[in-house]
Amino acid sequence: MNIMNAPSLCFATNNKGKLQEIRSLVQGFTIVSLQDINCLEELPETHETLEENSLEKASYVFNKFKISCFADDTGLEVEALGGEPGVYSARWAGPGCTPADNIQKLLSRLQGQSNRKARFRTVVTLILKGEIHAFEGIVNGTITEELRGEKGFGYDPVFIPDGETLTFAELSMEQKNKLSHRGIAVRKLVSFLQSES
Repeated sequence: MNIMNAPSLCFATNNKGKLQEIRSLVQGFTIVSLQDINCLEELPETHETLEENSLEKASYVFNKFKISCFADDTGLEVEALGGEPGVYSARWAGPGCTPADNIQKLLSRLQGQSNRKARFRTVVTLILKGEIHAFEGIVNGTITEELRGEKGFGYDPVFIPDGETLTFAELSMEQKNKLSHRGIAVRKLVSFLQSES
């Protein structure tokens, strides 16, 4: 399928897990990565909201490489922690931290806490031919007391979406994409692209 006569659409991320998820969701479009367009630097994320960071990353790629693109910013918002880690989810445990470090901090902060409600929220910003469009996806769930599952990435091993008994890391990618915050936002993006083509 042709996207507004553009041969490809760049997903502005260096995260291989995200890229794999997106490519499985966006059928019929050629999704190129930052590496594919020779963008090797870390994209800026200098704002306090998912919306602003998502726009900042997409704008950086569009302005520098002149290619239609989209970027996402995702946060895990934990009710008992006042919405933390939120916009800082990927680097919550400090500079150079790993996903395992972030999970350890989360489980430690929630130790003995009965309220384990949380939600994942994703904002995807698309810049297509210079026009900006934003799409949001939210999934509610709970935080487990221990890691479960080997699939997925980030906080997936400790997040059970509402209505399920398995964590995101125990679900197949196909199952996760049907339920996930990113899946919801990207399906809105795909619908928009299809309506424009």
